[in-house]
Amino acid sequence: MTPTPRSRRGRRAALSLAAAVAALAVALPGTALAEPDDDEVDIEELERRAEELEETYQGELLQFTEIKERVEKAEEDLQEIEERLEGSRSGVSAIVSTQYKTSSNGFDPALSVIFSSDPQDVYGDAATLTYLGENQAEQISGLIETRDEAQEVRDELETELEDAEELIEELEENKEEVAEKIEEYEESQVPDPPAGGGTGDIPQSAVGSGWEQTTPRMAAIRDEIIRNVGVPLPVGCWRGSADDHGEGRACDFMVSYGTHPSADNQAWGQRIADYAINNADRLGVEYVIWEQQIWHSGNRSWRFMNDRGSITQNHYDHVHITAY
Repeated sequence: MTPTPRSRRGRRAALSLAAAVAALAVALPGTALAEPDDDEVDIEELERRAEELEETYQGELLQFTEIKERVEKAEEDLQEIEERLEGSRSGVSAIVSTQYKTSSNGFDPALSVIFSSDPQDVYGDAATLTYLGENQAEQISGLIETRDEAQEVRDELETELEDAEELIEELEENKEEVAEKIEEYEESQVPDPPAGGGTGDIPQSAVGSGWEQTTPRMAAIRDEIIRNVGVPLPVGCWRGSADDHGEGRACDFMVSYGTHPSADNQAWGQRIADYAINNADRLGVEYVIWEQQIWHSGNRSWRFMNDRGSITQNHYDHVHITAY
């Protein structure tokens, strides 16, 4: 049966609408996290590999934990954006449908240009507002902005996953070396005294809380730093917490209390951190935290940490040092 001119026009209009919606789907990709391919590594796989490293690294995989938290936050943000994006799509789909139903020629190709425009151009262009109406232009602008926001978070998530994989690979590569160091440290218990090192008693002004419960190794690290670098404020060590402080393996070298230190004290803190890092192998330093960054002897590099919400929690007023 030969289609009538009217039925051909209806079919062409329907195809125009379908093509427009398809173009919109390409321009505004979905944000759902796809299952990783066989050759990709997801955060669950990295976490499993991290757990296998816990015995060697004594559970102190803080750098990986920091990245994992950022990955989880990005995934949550992406899910929230996806929900908003779906709502925006529904509103814009209604615009597409209305344009098709009210136009004698079907869907206007001008909308395809609008869908790929900059959000500010969509909402700010007078001709566009006249064509669509302010409310419809605002809906399309919102959809495009949400699409761009989703892409930014998706890129951020991919970067974090790459960083997590890189870190785990570094720790795996250094696993045997770290295990040998731990065995050596356990046999020696405390580091050898530095050649030509400082002498004399520790000044009382440097003595903080928890000194008696500190392990011999951490006490030796603490005292050597005090003798060779000095400290502007008391050094606090053991406290009743479920971390390396509670195990007596960590001390906090204060340079201020809850505020950003003076320029002189900030430089003092940097010297303390540098000394610990430069002598990490001899002393048995596992990691150092200073100014929202962590240095781990396993990969020997500084990495930024997540914002913990205060100057003290972000380690701007003290240098944290943990011993093996």
